[in-house]
Amino acid sequence: MSFYKIIMNMRYTAFTSALTLTIILSFLNGCSKPPVTKVMEATAYCGCSSCCSWERGRDLYLHLDFWNRYVSEGSRKGAAYSGKTASGTYPEEPEEGLFSIDSIRRPWMIPVRTLLFPWYLLSEDGTIAADTRYYPFGTRMYVPGYGWGVVEDRGGAIKGPDRIDLYFNSHKEALKWGRQKVQVTIE
Repeated sequence: MSFYKIIMNMRYTAFTSALTLTIILSFLNGCSKPPVTKVMEATAYCGCSSCCSWERGRDLYLHLDFWNRYVSEGSRKGAAYSGKTASGTYPEEPEEGLFSIDSIRRPWMIPVRTLLFPWYLLSEDGTIAADTRYYPFGTRMYVPGYGWGVVEDRGGAIKGPDRIDLYFNSHKEALKWGRQKVQVTIE
């Protein structure tokens, strides 16, 4: 077999394997489900003691260890409170990033974001608490007025497929959101 035939055979093998891979990937890509939209009742919470049921200090020490936080009610009463979600992450409010609607509304903020806050170039999803029997951890949702969020937590009062709880950084923002019925897009 000549060198030319070996090279042509290798090219043909590479071409057929690339074509087969392309066909398989196009079939797999076509199998994804379209996003589902449904009306859900969305409430808000923050990391404060009244929203997350924790208190400073322990009864055993007459609350003198005020630098420590403990769960104040429920089955874990008295256990140390870390502030993490049920999936083990720290909750976050969504960030829009540079390539967003906010950059179109306020273009004068683009140089400020790129020079002073380069970590805000990429958007971040917020934290959503939902019933994990219906929406497992990692389910991505778009809530109008809040933005994109990922299910990373489950709340004690969040039961059923039509209830979610949105994380906000401050108690004031959470109270401002209140309780709303919104059209949520679920990926």
